[in-house]
Amino acid sequence: MLQRHYGHHFNVNELYASKHPLSYRKLGIGIVAYSPLGRGFFAGKAVVENLPTESILALHPRFSKENVEKNKVLYARLANLAAKHHCTIPQLALAWLLHQGGDVIPIPGTTQIKNLDNNIGCLAIKLTQEDLKKISDSVPIDEVSGERDYAFFENYNWKSADTPEN
Repeated sequence: MLQRHYGHHFNVNELYASKHPLSYRKLGIGIVAYSPLGRGFFAGKAVVENLPTESILALHPRFSKENVEKNKVLYARLANLAAKHHCTIPQLALAWLLHQGGDVIPIPGTTQIKNLDNNIGCLAIKLTQEDLKKISDSVPIDEVSGERDYAFFENYNWKSADTPEN
């Protein structure tokens, strides 16, 4: 299993088709998608509710006031798609991940039972290939404002891994 953060974009293929010469799927390596709701962004943190000033997220690049304002358009796109599927944005995001294949396992974290219940609701959502494409296209990685991780994490992500050629 490879642990992967799914921040503010929907593209499992970024990892599978990345610069790494080895295909994770060919090798049978699954992905544990941690923080699949973009550290709470897709649950509305800093978009529909204020971010507490003492929150560690206040230091995260994607939660700066400037980047939140720019990323609100992505949130709105997903809100429209979620409404069409009669679900919440977190449910849509988790359903999208679950439709990527059995080798992609989202692990959303929550501190509230109501959020857990909401997350479980994603299991009832059925998405077509067309739906999956629309969701992916609604949050293109090049339109996401702010870095994926805190600056001090940069040296510890999959992009800086020393993957062998063969």
